[in-house]
Amino acid sequence: MINHITIENFKSLKKADVNVRNLNLLMGLNGMGKSSFLQVLLLLMQSNNLEDRVVDLNGTLVQIGQGKDAFYQFAESKDIIFGLGINGQQLFSWKFPYQNQSDKEKLTAENVYTKEQMALFRENTKWFQYISAERIGPRDLYEASTIMVTDNKQLGLLGEYAAHYIEVFGLDDTVSEKLIHPNAASNKLIHQLNAWMQEISPGVLINTKYIPIANKIILDYQFELIKEKTNSFRPKNTGFGITYVLPVVLALLTAEEGKIIVIENPESHIHPKGQARLGKLIALASSLGAQLFIETHSDHILNGIRVAVKENYIDKSKISVMYFDKTTTDSEQFSNITQIEIDQHGELSEYPKDFLDEWSNQLLKLV
Repeated sequence: MINHITIENFKSLKKADVNVRNLNLLMGLNGMGKSSFLQVLLLLMQSNNLEDRVVDLNGTLVQIGQGKDAFYQFAESKDIIFGLGINGQQLFSWKFPYQNQSDKEKLTAENVYTKEQMALFRENTKWFQYISAERIGPRDLYEASTIMVTDNKQLGLLGEYAAHYIEVFGLDDTVSEKLIHPNAASNKLIHQLNAWMQEISPGVLINTKYIPIANKIILDYQFELIKEKTNSFRPKNTGFGITYVLPVVLALLTAEEGKIIVIENPESHIHPKGQARLGKLIALASSLGAQLFIETHSDHILNGIRVAVKENYIDKSKISVMYFDKTTTDSEQFSNITQIEIDQHGELSEYPKDFLDEWSNQLLKLV
């Protein structure tokens, strides 16, 4: 597991030095550096030539541009530095001299690791799933990929392979005991997926069908009646949020020890009640030993996690809440990260300005 992250001179992150845990919640106003923080992980994951001292600024997970797009504008040195602590022991540190027009940042000679060290890094980061803020919405047909789904058990960064994943593993895979929903028909993945999705859209049932001639997947929804079910509905004819959150719920239900899951804005298009339930599922997935990095603007997600702590679904020591804001001076602007603790009662150690106070701000204008 990654337990420590250091960043210097990357985008708005002049210097960041934080301890990370099983569940890491990134919060703050827009443009404060949350995505930049996550992009460090994405860059390292997509760079296949780290052994050859090269990091790819543009790849399958993230596209930064050129060196000038990655470099902190007001930096005093000419180096970008990324550091990861693994399992509380091995510290990896990569230094990239600034190259203005390059889309590949080459490491300095001092940052060379042995084959054994790089094998350790790859072993501890090989189970990686990223669900981006921009996800695939309702479609008539969805992509199928044997390599991505059957071989690598990936959902795609847009969630584009979620339907195929359900088709392949829905009736064969089971979920961890800690993730079991009490209303599910069994512990099989499809039954658990239906039960957790019903926390977001009551009664929804998910169906998939593979079309061999087109190598595509049909996804549709039904809704439970008292004794029967409705006809099937195409995703385009149901609520947009159902399809948008589907890969998020699926990613959480496939969490396991040692897996790293990065999700941006899981709450998009979801009612506040569903967001709170999603917070609980996020907490449960983290309690398995998986490591989650969740970027969110939802106080309902946070409160769902806080309630999960109070109700003993997850230990408070497994959670880190990171609040991002910015410092602006006459000569520079950079991101700050405040780490907030949750106690056993679900209380937060501090409430920075603009963190959770907008409800009160608006309410005061109404009285």
